[in-house]
Amino acid sequence: MAATPLLELRGIDKSFGPVQVLHDVGLSVYPGEVTALVGDNGAGKSTLVKCISGIYPIDGGTVTFEGNEVAIHSPRDASALGIEVVYQDLALCDNLDIVQNMFLGREKTSGIVLDEATMEEMAGETLRSLSVRTVKSLRQLVASLSGGQRQTVAIAKAVLWNSRVVILDEPTAALGVAQTAQVLELVRRLADNGLGVVLISHNMNDVFAVSDRIAALYLGRMAAQVKASDVTHSQIVELITGGRSGNLGLPAEKPSEFIDITPGEAQ
Repeated sequence: MAATPLLELRGIDKSFGPVQVLHDVGLSVYPGEVTALVGDNGAGKSTLVKCISGIYPIDGGTVTFEGNEVAIHSPRDASALGIEVVYQDLALCDNLDIVQNMFLGREKTSGIVLDEATMEEMAGETLRSLSVRTVKSLRQLVASLSGGQRQTVAIAKAVLWNSRVVILDEPTAALGVAQTAQVLELVRRLADNGLGVVLISHNMNDVFAVSDRIAALYLGRMAAQVKASDVTHSQIVELITGGRSGNLGLPAEKPSEFIDITPGEAQ
């Protein structure tokens, strides 16, 4: 596992008027790893992702990318760094084909004409690099794709632009068993290709199937960030529902300190 995070957040605060949603949150995302971001509804997961992606400005704290402190003021800033987010609604256009969706807003042109050949070649190369074999034609309308295929296209769109960190918001929420397995395999492959992946999920089976680390938010505070191999389902559920796990000895009162727990360290 890499020693230096690709993306690191320290002491992130975010308020909306008098309501403070994030309190001194820290998070580390490493290259070649899947970090699961878990928490109950209202824990602050969506707000944290929108701060990372530049939709919301942070009120306090620092963000470092590849070891350098950065300021992210807009989604364009995040994309320029190599941070891409695949939201739960996927943001795909049913009336466009796969290539058109992957290049939507970033079309390649030759003079004043769309360079369809280059876009199709790049789209095909990206899907092949992810070992995607479920798409019959790059010119299929997205409306004709299954849920798993749509998720695949959305993920491929995110990695098309030399992304370094990909954040996936509930990628298997509306999928069946076979399609879920297909998407989880793709998530794991992203990390194996050297990207830092953040997986937001309520499904603990999915989390433990592909994650290297698990970061648990509780009421806007980071309860803990632990190695997935060192914790159980029940311990993570305790962190999600109570902000602490008695077996790990991690108090919710110290949210800014996320620790890699190794066997023998639990109190």
